[in-house]
Amino acid sequence: MTFANDTAEALEAGVYLSNSELDPDTLTSLDHLIEFFDRFGYTGRRPTAADLAPVRAIRTPLRTLFTATREDAVPLVNAILERQHVIPRLVRHGGLDWHIHATSDDQPLDERILVDTAMAMIDVIRADDFERFSRCAMEDCGGVVFDLSRNRSRKYCSITCTNRAAQAAHRARQG
Repeated sequence: MTFANDTAEALEAGVYLSNSELDPDTLTSLDHLIEFFDRFGYTGRRPTAADLAPVRAIRTPLRTLFTATREDAVPLVNAILERQHVIPRLVRHGGLDWHIHATSDDQPLDERILVDTAMAMIDVIRADDFERFSRCAMEDCGGVVFDLSRNRSRKYCSITCTNRAAQAAHRARQG
């Protein structure tokens, strides 16, 4: 299935955020949070230092959601949407055509990320497309891979793991 742009971006952002918790932790400062906010096109109030701890706190729940089975993901998504009192609405901004926002731009960033991710997971659940999610092929990693490639060939969670695998293969060929 091809996901709408906002769905794919929300899933990519959620996976990126969940993987930021791995060693080394890549979300340790307000600058990192602002970089994440800008990279994934979040709208609304810009992050402040007060947003860092709550956003860091949702990384493990996001990882749990991305590694769940379809049946186990449903109650997780429903719980997020219920806790946040979601009211979906259509919006258009920043060159993007009509898409769904299910929380207001003045909500705390961690709540907006959770809602965006839960709304995107609805499409994954409905399409029964959980094979898009897997674990990183690097034995010592454990990162989540979200594969949007047509042939579903992505194995690694990041460029770092891809490079490490290439280096290991090169060393093995050498000898």
